[in-house]
Amino acid sequence: MGFHFASSDDKLGRHVPIAVEKRRRLDQIGDARGEEERRRRLHYYILGLAKIPIFSFAAVFFLIVFSNSVISNLSLHSVVLDTTRSPQGLRSTLENPQKLRKISTHELLVSVREEVDQEAKGSEDLDHHTDLLAPFNVTNQERIDWLKRKLPNFNIFKSTRLSRQFDERIREFFGHDRCRTQFFMTWISPARAFSGREILALESLFKSNPNGCLVILSRSMDSALGYEILKPLLGFGFRVTAVTPELPFLFKDTPAESWFDEFKRGKTDPGEVSLAQNLSNLIRLAVLYKYGGVYLDTDFIVLKDFSGLRNSIGAQSVDAFGNWTRLNNAVLVFDKNHTLLHKFMEEFTSTFNGNRWGHNGPYLVSRVVERTPKGQDCNFTVLPRMAFYPVDWTRIAGLFAKPVTRANSKWVEAKLAQLGGVSYGVHLWNKESSRLRIEEGSIIGRLISSNCVICKDIYSS
Repeated sequence: MGFHFASSDDKLGRHVPIAVEKRRRLDQIGDARGEEERRRRLHYYILGLAKIPIFSFAAVFFLIVFSNSVISNLSLHSVVLDTTRSPQGLRSTLENPQKLRKISTHELLVSVREEVDQEAKGSEDLDHHTDLLAPFNVTNQERIDWLKRKLPNFNIFKSTRLSRQFDERIREFFGHDRCRTQFFMTWISPARAFSGREILALESLFKSNPNGCLVILSRSMDSALGYEILKPLLGFGFRVTAVTPELPFLFKDTPAESWFDEFKRGKTDPGEVSLAQNLSNLIRLAVLYKYGGVYLDTDFIVLKDFSGLRNSIGAQSVDAFGNWTRLNNAVLVFDKNHTLLHKFMEEFTSTFNGNRWGHNGPYLVSRVVERTPKGQDCNFTVLPRMAFYPVDWTRIAGLFAKPVTRANSKWVEAKLAQLGGVSYGVHLWNKESSRLRIEEGSIIGRLISSNCVICKDIYSS
């Protein structure tokens, strides 16, 4: 089977007491049946404190004994939504706590472990976007020299105890029958920057896909702060976790491996575009190739169940005849080891250009698919523009504004009806819309209000 272009009719923890107290609070959401699992994870976390010189072996031993006592005496409970309920029933369930049921801590499967040197520093163990930006207006060689100097300090490339558990943690998290759809996101920014709109995007995912499981590939979110950010969703039983990626493992035995090796040796011009963006472009391809599932950008509002989609990519723009002119990689749905993902990584490795925005992302997937003969056995579908990108980035601002005239109001109602019928979601084009306020009565405001779970601070995000 080859690929086809689908029509719109197709089925679319610093001091010891602080560390103990922090963990004590987190444990209170657990279930008594998960006591052994919590003890194992708490021991793992506390033993890491031995890396800090001020802690003696005796102190660590005392903490372990003390933690056992704490765990044994806590009354531990957690709640989860009955996932057999329809997504439309979530709001009423939130308003009626008696409808919630208990689950074990093991079912939550969220890691609250973090590197202890991070705790000792009192700051997030990651590189900020600005740290991953090469200097502007310099020569290629000057940027390469900058990369060689900076590489030893880039935490995203460092292998740690936590990152080396990447594959084990991913397989453990997805290794349950409850995961109807495997979702992935990437976050290469401080955890504190993961806020209002990103949370609302996650809420929309679980509103339409309550039996889905989401892994956020992120060093910063795989922390106590990241756990606190995700805890409201975990409290409802949604399966979401952040996992520190091990890039050498992720790229091993893929076309990306050679590019990554060259890059780490400082032999590649990183370009002027944010390295974080280009790494995210590559990471999403590699993680889908290794595990399969759905990749979503964090600025994508989900409107429908994704479980019926397979091996699909969406058109961003089309010509007058409805033929796609550009694809986008903000949403990717592919099986493990899919041939097209392999081709995408080959293209990334052979044509990498860090100076052109989009060259290693939307333009890359467009180039590869355009060169792929329709009769070739790649087995994928190009979904119409309305599936994932119903509004172009040049017009996204209109969806954030409230209607001010009767004609505006009619247009809003018509657009909402259209989106509700054929779109799997709406890409918010964060690069263009991040500074826009969501106004009450706007299309985005109403879409989020209808597709959120906790629905907090929609109009102040």
